[in-house]
Amino acid sequence: MTTALWCLMITALIPTVLAGTGGYLRHKELGKADNKNPRAQYAQSTGAASRAYAAQQNAWEALILFSAALLAASISGVAQEKIAVVSMVFVAARVLHGVFYLADRDALRSLSYFVALGSVICIFIMGA
Repeated sequence: MTTALWCLMITALIPTVLAGTGGYLRHKELGKADNKNPRAQYAQSTGAASRAYAAQQNAWEALILFSAALLAASISGVAQEKIAVVSMVFVAARVLHGVFYLADRDALRSLSYFVALGSVICIFIMGA
């Protein structure tokens, strides 16, 4: 498996890790994790549990963009070696994004978001 595909797999797992973290934080904050209607319970949560849910949603959105960029670059025949480094930068930025979201560090979260977005744009440009 190429580095870019490993990065895609890691990126696909980030929302799941954040969902688990959010479930734990909901349980801690609200006394239980309502698995029958978790979205309604997230609406009641505040603080870290609420941020975990927002980070999870943002991670799903980032996964879509990253997947599209990798597909476009692959179809265009971009060498895997060129995509690899940018893909690793993307993954690092997305992992940090989740960490900063949970830690309530908004400026660092935004910086990591823009680094990840820049990586996606870079991959698209490579395929142009």
